[in-house]
Amino acid sequence: MAYVISDDCIACGTCIDECPVGAISEGDKYVINADACTECGTCASVCPSEAISLPE
Repeated sequence: MAYVISDDCIACGTCIDECPVGAISEGDKYVINADACTECGTCASVCPSEAISLPE
């Protein structure tokens, strides 16, 4: 399962720079492309607002 970004996202851009496969895109809310996400967790580990997690 791909990681997801919650509404707690502050749109700081940190996750975009860290994603090794470029699966995160900007918009009104940042989004992770589930088909491209390799579930490495790098984005979640650098998120300052803890807005990125695996779906429950």
